[in-house]
Amino acid sequence: MTQTLTRRSLLAAAAVALVGLLTARPAAAQDSFELKIATVAPDKTPWAQLLKDYKGAVEKASKGRIKVRVFLGGTMGDENETVRMTARGEISGVGASTGAVASLVEELMAIEIPFLFNNANEADYVMDKHLLAPMEEAFKKKGLVLVMWSENGFRHFGANFPIKTPGDLKNKKMRSQESFPHIEMWKALEASAEAIPTTEVTTALKTGSVQGFDQALLYTVAGSWQSSITHMTLSAHIYQPAVIAFNKAWFDKLPPDLQAIVIDEGRKIVRTGRAAIRKMNPKLVDIIKKSKVKIDTLSAAERAAFVKKTAGVRDRVKGKSAAVKATVELIEKGLAEYRSKAKK
Repeated sequence: MTQTLTRRSLLAAAAVALVGLLTARPAAAQDSFELKIATVAPDKTPWAQLLKDYKGAVEKASKGRIKVRVFLGGTMGDENETVRMTARGEISGVGASTGAVASLVEELMAIEIPFLFNNANEADYVMDKHLLAPMEEAFKKKGLVLVMWSENGFRHFGANFPIKTPGDLKNKKMRSQESFPHIEMWKALEASAEAIPTTEVTTALKTGSVQGFDQALLYTVAGSWQSSITHMTLSAHIYQPAVIAFNKAWFDKLPPDLQAIVIDEGRKIVRTGRAAIRKMNPKLVDIIKKSKVKIDTLSAAERAAFVKKTAGVRDRVKGKSAAVKATVELIEKGLAEYRSKAKK
């Protein structure tokens, strides 16, 4: 009898131990996950193609363990809204401009200071070498994981009147992105600016609520904003990258091999994504011209007048917080390093 009980006790203990191992194990190779990425980028744009390429790469590398769904054209909400939805865990990922993500990760507003970068090479150097690691930490504090940088591009002025001097914008009704550096830039230019979500700009232009905007060529054409203006000035006044970010709680549930896949596959396409968007810029200018929009380019002297007029924006952005100030100084350090090397 004792021997039988002992055998039964051992079998019961073994069963309990086995159940414990099964329930306490980390996510196994056969587990599957769904990744939902929201963006305001419309279909048939380089941004949409980049996200589709990312979807294909992740699903292939994970052997189907991660299913990616991309929601284009603002179907899940505007940029600021989907950034916060991602942080709350209502969706697992977002592709958005840094201006929008800065509504939560305030350090990013440092990147959007007007006339900070002179060209894309400067921006790439600073973003990749000096900002990636610090921004990864800043994102985590807000419940996000920074997967990769992408590209919106340099922003330009579009309006129903010519813009060649800062004075041309005085008292004009202009759309501003919902971002502190952008609003401060318009104030410095003495424009009457209103922060309007991206998805509402077309209506605002058509109804005359605003007379113009600033935007990258890519999204100007993707949103058909050029159909509601008569002039565009190639001012390249703000360089605006974009990011893909995930909800941190969702990311933390992935097994280590899948965490590596979603990060690595994203960072593999950073350079190709930037290059594809930049290569399109001449074609985008042609599309805008065909909409009977007059294209102007700022001369060096004209650009210098805008730089002077908006110079105070940098200090106002620095004053937002110690974290933002530190990020601006990090960018300034990176720019000084790049420009010193470029002179040699």
